[in-house]
Amino acid sequence: MTDTPVRNVIIIGSGPAGLTASIYAARANLKPLCIEGFNAGGLIPGGQLMFTTDVENYPGFPQKVTGQELMQRFRDQAEHQGTEIVTADVTKVDLSARPFKVWVEDQLYLAKTVIVATGARANYLGLPTEEALKNKGVSACAVCDGALYRGRDVAVVGGGDTAMEEASYLAGLCSSVTLVHRRDEFRASKAMVERVVTNPKIKILYSHVVDEVLDVAKDEVTGIVVRDLKTGEKKSIPVAAFFVAIGHTPMTELFTGQLETHPNGYLKTVPGSTRTSVPGVFAAGDVQDWTYRQAVTAAGTGCMAALDAERFLQQEGGSH
Repeated sequence: MTDTPVRNVIIIGSGPAGLTASIYAARANLKPLCIEGFNAGGLIPGGQLMFTTDVENYPGFPQKVTGQELMQRFRDQAEHQGTEIVTADVTKVDLSARPFKVWVEDQLYLAKTVIVATGARANYLGLPTEEALKNKGVSACAVCDGALYRGRDVAVVGGGDTAMEEASYLAGLCSSVTLVHRRDEFRASKAMVERVVTNPKIKILYSHVVDEVLDVAKDEVTGIVVRDLKTGEKKSIPVAAFFVAIGHTPMTELFTGQLETHPNGYLKTVPGSTRTSVPGVFAAGDVQDWTYRQAVTAAGTGCMAALDAERFLQQEGGSH
């Protein structure tokens, strides 16, 4: 192990958080290594934005930009500043002692600090028609894609706070919102439910499930087929978009038992910082944020993580 160099910082993940951390760490001359992933948990390098068509809310892009182009620019900038990027998945980490150990397939890397930016994956229903129409009217982010369906009819599936927020947000833009929920009552907070139930633009279908998203043949969403769980009756509802709001799963499997998490599985950070329960390990982006989940907030915490790592290295008599 003596011939394995010890890096100042290893960044795991390559969405807005991981690549912003890479940019800042490189500019601080920390010579970061970013392990961008390959297909861990169904996410590809670049994170969730790689599954988004047009991004209209990222500052600095008045003419909108595709998610892929935006992330390519992030990546190019990180490389230009001096980040070394490895396109593979981290298979195991050992954060019990420093230097921290990070395995990429069979190769071991050592690091004085680690920034975790593995993100969170949107949960979907798992319907073949839903999969076929992703980014063609099927979305897991109303804030990202809602404006594309301004003045049109849309549907949302879910029953928690996320679904309430998405339905309320869409009601401000769209002509109508059909909210489909499989139970008789919502599990969201009372205030959120009240806001949805009293909104005249939101129609609620209790005890219903979505069986199919239409229309794969047309390669765009034209409606959904819902089924009444009490009667078995099916009907189709014409909509231009279908928003799935059944939660997200943070990508924390690598860190189970090593980093503290909230009850919902997201990594715990010290408020006002990106510090985790292990000194020298920092977390940025959606892996620790289930509230905002935006590219710009992820990038912000990526910057914070790099600055936190740099300060940690200075305090520890770090090497850069």
